[in-house]
Amino acid sequence: MARYDKYNPVSGGFRAPLAANLTLDTNGEFGPKAVSLNSSGRVVVGTAGTSGLVGIVVKNGARQPWTATTAGPKGTVNAATPIGCMAGDIVDVMTGGEIVDLYTIGQNATNGITGLAAGQPIYATAAGDLTNVLTGNTKIGWTVEANRLVVRVAP
Repeated sequence: MARYDKYNPVSGGFRAPLAANLTLDTNGEFGPKAVSLNSSGRVVVGTAGTSGLVGIVVKNGARQPWTATTAGPKGTVNAATPIGCMAGDIVDVMTGGEIVDLYTIGQNATNGITGLAAGQPIYATAAGDLTNVLTGNTKIGWTVEANRLVVRVAP
């Protein structure tokens, strides 16, 4: 599952509430996706918000703990508790840092991230998907390895 690796919450991003519920995939994952802010200062997926592109969001649903009474196996997604993924929940929006594990199960099909290699510039589409295609998109960073994305979203 994609996740923030190097992230300084003081200078590498900011926090803001979600405008709408995030849709987790079957692995309980969301993102990385480019986001913007609407006129109420809430995070919306894609770059069409009032602010235009402001950063990248990665969220992973709550996982089951393991105990003798746990219904599901350890680490499975607990769909009954979408912690941090509902409208109004506060999320971390990365403006500078690194995201790793882009190629775990489900990431390519869900996020449209295919064919990434080291040293490629990465762009955000208007829908918030990440791509290596320049035309009509906004640069958000580059890959150091095929599964490590360096994010540098300029103000």
